[in-house]
Amino acid sequence: MLAPLPRIYLASRSPRRRELLKQIGVPFDVLVLREHAGREGDVDETPRPGEDPQQYVERICRAKAEAGWMRVLQRQLPRLPVLAADTTVCLDGQIFGKPADRADAIRMLKQLSGREHRVLTAVALAYDSTMDFVLNENVVRFRPLEEDEIIHYVDTGEPYDKAGAYAIQGRAAAFIPEILGSYTGVMGLPLYETAALLRRFQSQYRS
Repeated sequence: MLAPLPRIYLASRSPRRRELLKQIGVPFDVLVLREHAGREGDVDETPRPGEDPQQYVERICRAKAEAGWMRVLQRQLPRLPVLAADTTVCLDGQIFGKPADRADAIRMLKQLSGREHRVLTAVALAYDSTMDFVLNENVVRFRPLEEDEIIHYVDTGEPYDKAGAYAIQGRAAAFIPEILGSYTGVMGLPLYETAALLRRFQSQYRS
């Protein structure tokens, strides 16, 4: 029998991450951060000049965890660890975040068509002055896509809040013959690594 995992705050709006935490029995409360590019968000998700995809996803993930912990302190909430995650798709060193609009989603999918790309998901756990962190890396292969099926897929609305303009757990599963790595990592929260983070926290703070 698996030992129960600690209760946490999830610093994410993502319904997929909520579902994945429930899948492995993690009790959690949601801390809603304003996740936008620019100053109006709690975390500025704009890539910095010269920043590579790994540096980018690590920086954003850590910033989300820090912002979540600050929210706990500011609201005087019960002191529970804050879990944050960030996912980015990258092809030829280029960061593919969430598409800005329909044309951007079409552009991304055309570039991914018939190619292999990397999906990087960073996970961080913040508590007091400490932060534990892991990076999950996967390779995803798209079959060649026809322009009309790209347009049809974009018009379903599924791509708009997804890194790389697709959801592997949704209709885009029909585009993907192969992944190398973690399916849940591509979804946005690698469960093996996340559970390991939480168990390390238990051993350090709950022994």
